[in-house]
Amino acid sequence: MPLGTPEIDFIQANPSAAMITVGPDGFAKPVRVAVAVVDGKLWSSGTQQRARTARLRADPRCTLYVHDTGWSFLTLEATVTILEGPEVPAASLALFRVMQGRESGPVTWNGVELDEPDFLQAMIDDDRLIYEFEVGRTYGMY
Repeated sequence: MPLGTPEIDFIQANPSAAMITVGPDGFAKPVRVAVAVVDGKLWSSGTQQRARTARLRADPRCTLYVHDTGWSFLTLEATVTILEGPEVPAASLALFRVMQGRESGPVTWNGVELDEPDFLQAMIDDDRLIYEFEVGRTYGMY
């Protein structure tokens, strides 16, 4: 189900979310992530080594919980496709440009501003991947 304008607007205004996966013990495993809509697709960044990556490989379902500083929230039930491979550094650049509101120029990574070639290399060195969310259901008060 594609996200509508109200959901996209809420995510753009509130890019911090809790991503909830389920571990092999059956318990929900929430972690804080940043999310952004890039070319109409909901994305977040991760690495090969993250526990959530392993959990998503075993079961690609997750829930995202996005909220503001008041009482508004948006819950998204989704299936995740893990994007990996040689296109991920450039996709990560697009993702971080959206998250940082910078169409060009340096990109901040770990508190340091990097030019594009250095940022792309940092994505390779960090073994970055992208979580792409196929949203099946949304609900909330937003």
